[in-house]
Amino acid sequence: MSNMFKLDGQTAVVTGANTGLGQAIAVALAQAGADIVAAGRSAADDTRALVESAGRRFLFVEADLSSTAPVQHVIDAALNFQGRLDILVNNAGIIRRADALDVTEEDWDAVLDTNLKTLFFLSQAAAGHMARQGAGKIINIASLLSFQGGIRVPAYAASKSAVAGLTHALANEWAAKGINVNAIAPGYFETNNTQALRDDAQRSEAILARIPAGRWGSPADLAGAAVFLASRASDYVHGIVLPVDGGWLAR
Repeated sequence: MSNMFKLDGQTAVVTGANTGLGQAIAVALAQAGADIVAAGRSAADDTRALVESAGRRFLFVEADLSSTAPVQHVIDAALNFQGRLDILVNNAGIIRRADALDVTEEDWDAVLDTNLKTLFFLSQAAAGHMARQGAGKIINIASLLSFQGGIRVPAYAASKSAVAGLTHALANEWAAKGINVNAIAPGYFETNNTQALRDDAQRSEAILARIPAGRWGSPADLAGAAVFLASRASDYVHGIVLPVDGGWLAR
């Protein structure tokens, strides 16, 4: 059974892998045997060290994923790196907090472009190659706000709800091509995106009180879900949005 979760000889592209959830996913995939291509704006030296300490190869591709301009460059770099592309993790994302009455068009477009538009076109470019090789795994990072509305993050909620819908839609089209498209919906994790919430004592206490597990998530808590969805163990799993939330949605 353990062989079902091995990723030996595979190449994974992980966007936004320099810190937080993306870094944890990249390291987990490397520990399972995959070589890692990390794409993003910021250098991923810490991630490189962790991946290489797991005995896997690592490539950083500088790419501003707020637009679709670098999409083909990222995919080409991955193919040139190891000659194959097996896994794409669409983790890069941004959040802008403001009352809905005060959201600017600039902030709305920035969030939707990064969290949804680039995600789709990266998936499209990767899937073109995966379809030719007859196999591939695409893992989108959704959110609890794929199910709920949240507070003061209307653009983020819209983008993550759309990511869930897009995950279903792409699974419907690409499952027959051997491509698994699924998503992980993280709950409240200790990352840069939640720093403002954790710094607000009242809001942090209210969030923690609702999590049945009794704690904020650690990025490492995503490791098992990511490896499962990237591996042969999930070959007949298509179009799911898997919450990893300490029980938040069950409350």
